[in-house]
Amino acid sequence: MNAEDYQARIASLQQALKDSKLDAALITDPDSIFYLSGYWGYASYLSCGRPNFLWIPTYDDPVIITPSMELEMCEALSAVSRILHWIDGIDDEWRAPLRSLIDARGARHIALESKQIPGEVSHFLAVAFPDIRRADLAGTLSDMRMVKSDEEIDIMRKAGQVALAMAQAGQDAIQLGVPEYEISLAAMTAGTRRAAALLDAHDQERFFSPMIHNLQIMQSGRDTCMVHRRPTTKVIAAGDPVYMCFCGITVFKGYWLGFDREFFCQSVTDEQARTYEVCIAAQLAALNAIRPGVPAEEVHFAADEVYRQAGFAPTYRTGRGTGCSILEPPEIKAGNKMTIKKGMTFAIDGGITLPGDFGARVGDSVVVTDNGFEYLTPYPKGLKVL
Repeated sequence: MNAEDYQARIASLQQALKDSKLDAALITDPDSIFYLSGYWGYASYLSCGRPNFLWIPTYDDPVIITPSMELEMCEALSAVSRILHWIDGIDDEWRAPLRSLIDARGARHIALESKQIPGEVSHFLAVAFPDIRRADLAGTLSDMRMVKSDEEIDIMRKAGQVALAMAQAGQDAIQLGVPEYEISLAAMTAGTRRAAALLDAHDQERFFSPMIHNLQIMQSGRDTCMVHRRPTTKVIAAGDPVYMCFCGITVFKGYWLGFDREFFCQSVTDEQARTYEVCIAAQLAALNAIRPGVPAEEVHFAADEVYRQAGFAPTYRTGRGTGCSILEPPEIKAGNKMTIKKGMTFAIDGGITLPGDFGARVGDSVVVTDNGFEYLTPYPKGLKVL
């Protein structure tokens, strides 16, 4: 992505603001700030109490507000040239530059990300500018972000390479007596090395860290029925199913994928094998239903029908959008009639839980093509006994 790409996104948003007769947009979600400007901060409001803002007036140049300690990073990364900065405990911190921007043009009808704006920022606006009318920006930004450009899809294909490296390393590490955390460490190390190999150390990509981070989802044995349990010191035993989810750790250059695989150590029971095969069949049914023009819920219903025919109760959502955020619209679930479009990217899952006994799961990320889909995570998923 280059500066022109980000500037085009901002211009598109400004046109939407103009069409809606809005004075400005205040962007507070870090993923949206990254999408529109190329700037991200490792210190965020949630973790450090230091918000970043992207102020986009309808008829003027955009401005970023960032902590002073992040100024050089912001200047190096952002396609937005005007940057205001603030220091902890001095001159009312971020409130002073934000107040000055709002006052400068007398903005009184502002678009916000209603569900993402920090409570403290929302309270400040309500107290300092009680006459400001608010509009929700979420739908406009979602419409912009849902359909990916060719450049974005290329980045996500590389994220897929990182995911595949982790899956292979994790699979190779599964052995009797090996603790779960060692399997996760092997996967994350392999993903980090693959990401590093894909980054160019001599241009702006040098600011992206290849390090795979966050706490992976992983379970083995009977604990596979606990969908989001994390790696522990439990050691792998004969007959254990081993489930690895890479959804919260597969990221490359700011773009996330969903990806899951499950393996069986030394043996698998007939019931586990049957359940796993139904899981695979349900995911495949959903994938085969994907094409432009299909309502999102129809993809979900295709998977649900496989579960029902096999005697299983309806399961959780079948998929979700992916991109600059781990979860993006549209979600693939009952009730969502949003139409699928070419260029959308999804994580599509299959999953069955037998409470207290076993969980079968699989997940892939895909991009919607002219008449179907392309895998972003093309890794084998047939029943595999190691």
